[in-house]
Amino acid sequence: MYDETFLRRAIEISAQAVEIPGTEPFGAVIVKDGKIVGEGINRSVMNHDPTSHGETEAIRDACRNLGTIDLRGCVLYSSCEPCALCVAAMNIAGIATLYYAADMVQAGDALGDLPEAARFPVDVDRLTHECGHAVTERFMPSEQHLDADATAVLHDWASHARSRL
Repeated sequence: MYDETFLRRAIEISAQAVEIPGTEPFGAVIVKDGKIVGEGINRSVMNHDPTSHGETEAIRDACRNLGTIDLRGCVLYSSCEPCALCVAAMNIAGIATLYYAADMVQAGDALGDLPEAARFPVDVDRLTHECGHAVTERFMPSEQHLDADATAVLHDWASHARSRL
């Protein structure tokens, strides 16, 4: 169930980017049972990590705080509509629901007049396409090699994991 308090907190976190060097204005919080269990701001520049978006940072924080990688039952509030990378991370973690403030168009309009050097090097349409298509249908060239070797490692790991159950 939506709670404006948590979305306002995500926006408050995003506003910190004005004062914190190396951050960008995208904040997120993760809520479980009515309490914030994780927070994040985009630290891509600071961390030299293009995956350090507000949502992924909030997921990392929540996982550390809860001692798990299973965030089923959690809700994510974001200051901006998450990109495909963050949506994938949310699904992998098991986030149940998303609430967001600005959408991609609004963000693009607000940030689009920045000088080229300050712009985000992400083509959102391309990212959405790449994430939404099978590997053979993507723009990025890709080839599969050594699949038998990699699959053998996966089978070996799964066998060991099953024996520990």
